[in-house]
Amino acid sequence: MYAIISDKGQQARVQVGDVVRCAYRADAEPGQSITFDDVLLVSNEGDVRTGTPKVDGASVAGEVVGHSKGKKLVVFRFKRRKNVRVKRGHRQKYTDVRITSINA
Repeated sequence: MYAIISDKGQQARVQVGDVVRCAYRADAEPGQSITFDDVLLVSNEGDVRTGTPKVDGASVAGEVVGHSKGKKLVVFRFKRRKNVRVKRGHRQKYTDVRITSINA
């Protein structure tokens, strides 16, 4: 059984036991439970239910494992012949969630 969920514009295919990297939640602490209500598709052994845009009554529950950061990006801007150069770095924050159940 698997589901496709949407979380703040990002879609992910999840199964029970998977660890998913989703959008950062500052108030989520390890061990806390999270429910994803935006379920776009649920598949249960050949029985596929799709939503328009969400599947009615479906939800995915998970437990927060911890927080992590993505790889470092270097953002470099310049204007030629003007001696203007700006170099900045960025690391996106994520919340890691272990999927515990899929309620279809």
